[in-house]
Amino acid sequence: MGPYLVFTITLLVLFGMDLYAYQSFKKVFSNRWIRILYWAISISGYIYMIYTLTQFDRANQPRKVVNGFVTILMIWYVPKFIVLAFLIGEDIWRGIVALLRYKTAPERRALGEPILPGRRRFIHNIAIGLAAIPMVGVVHGIWKGKYNFRVIKKTIEFDDLPEAFDGFTITQVSDIHCGSFDNYEKIKYGVDLIKAQETDLFLFTGDMVNIESKEIHDWKDLFGSIKAPYGQYCVLGNHDYATYRTWSEDEDENERLAQADVEKLVRIQEDEMGYRNLRNEAVRLEKDGQHITLMGVENWGEGFHTEGKLEDAIKDVDEDDFKILMSHDPTHFDKKVKVHPKKVHLTLSGHTHGMQFGIEIPGVIKFSPIRLRYPKWAGLYQENDRFLYVNRGFGYLAFPGRVGIWPEITVFELRRKSNT
Repeated sequence: MGPYLVFTITLLVLFGMDLYAYQSFKKVFSNRWIRILYWAISISGYIYMIYTLTQFDRANQPRKVVNGFVTILMIWYVPKFIVLAFLIGEDIWRGIVALLRYKTAPERRALGEPILPGRRRFIHNIAIGLAAIPMVGVVHGIWKGKYNFRVIKKTIEFDDLPEAFDGFTITQVSDIHCGSFDNYEKIKYGVDLIKAQETDLFLFTGDMVNIESKEIHDWKDLFGSIKAPYGQYCVLGNHDYATYRTWSEDEDENERLAQADVEKLVRIQEDEMGYRNLRNEAVRLEKDGQHITLMGVENWGEGFHTEGKLEDAIKDVDEDDFKILMSHDPTHFDKKVKVHPKKVHLTLSGHTHGMQFGIEIPGVIKFSPIRLRYPKWAGLYQENDRFLYVNRGFGYLAFPGRVGIWPEITVFELRRKSNT
């Protein structure tokens, strides 16, 4: 199925949603101009989405066009799912009532009574009122939420953590996506917050850019200013491989140019930003005559660019070493890491962004639609006596906002369990 056909089907589905949701809208609003406004907004959205299709070019994807397309979907169509849920529910009820009335249809027609009951205004008032909540939330997420940086602190205890590393601290940041940024001062505030944690080690778990290495140029000095006593390390995420654009119509040349851009990004990270990129390798971190092992793999993810080789990273690591792994995609933990014969104590990932949309109230609810794709999508998990932490991401992608799932800076304190 070609992209134009997919786009056409998408527009038809959205138009069907508009027609159906309009049944609620006209029930609540009798004013003719308000109804006209409803369709004016919808038609303007269709025109803009058609415009984005004419502007889309995999050789040069304009960020504002992509962001605008997703923004329209989030602001105008996410709320309509609530309206549609009420409409469908009411129509099922109306259908059941109509079936029950069917036997008395002649008598009802004689009395001028319809078989199918009419729509109830109060139901539609509730639907429109509830739909306004996510709409306001999306607007807030674009205006404020994407820069609502949160520092989340986690203390994790281990039986076999070397004594010298008891109390060792790590800052993790993931998914910067600097190609999306539009406000230097807000991002500087986030970076200053990272630096204020003053931890022993800084780790970045992938997706520094959206499409290509040149996106980091305006931000490399800012993120390069992050320093930690035991170093700054990073790995590559799926967006760092320059495969989300077309470099050449020739397949071999396209692959060569994409790979060259990956190497350019790695050189910037290492030579200009002071990060060491771990590409399926391990390093020892020494303290007071003891050590822990930090490993990093390239991206490993189902359905995404996969270069990660855990075996290469872990082959020369002693089985008894305390091990921390940076791996961008959390599916790697479920598929490979948690069952590996050599125990990896802590895996740090990102990738999901928590979909940048959801609701989290500690101790009450934690939900995002992304859990349908990634069962481990945000926060701390433990299986087989091994830990996984999924960072919610520092930046944003496609949708230029965050609703309920805020940009995250994670601070870990490693503790040695007391045997008493």
